[in-house]
Amino acid sequence: MMITEVEAYDGPRDRASHASRGETERNKPMFGGAGSFYVYFTYGMHWMLNIVTGPEGYPAAVLIRGGLVVKNNRSRGKNLRGPAVLTRYLKIGRKFNNLKASRKNGLWFEDRGVKTEGSKIKKGRRVGVDHAGKWAAKPYNFSLSVH
Repeated sequence: MMITEVEAYDGPRDRASHASRGETERNKPMFGGAGSFYVYFTYGMHWMLNIVTGPEGYPAAVLIRGGLVVKNNRSRGKNLRGPAVLTRYLKIGRKFNNLKASRKNGLWFEDRGVKTEGSKIKKGRRVGVDHAGKWAAKPYNFSLSVH
């Protein structure tokens, strides 16, 4: 799968971030350092997949919002639009929470050598965080035009 949409959450001052209220049992993986997954359940039915990007103690993460199914660097046509669709397709659940991204754990990132022109990357407001005041308007959503 090739990631086609992500959303950034930048530390404890980011009012849209789960970390804005401090460390809790739920968001603890965000404080653990880069390379770990923060997976949480929302709306009583959906898993959300984040990769922690900040150093230990600084809760920053990127929500994986969309992807395109590929095989041998060629599109298979299935566009996974939305973080719940993506996690359902990849069978992501609680068992990945706080694990490091690695082949051993069954979920990892790799460079497949795909080059993307900057003009094909769109940035905009994050989705579903209107409660976050000025933080809702931050252009922290990044999507790739794939068709």
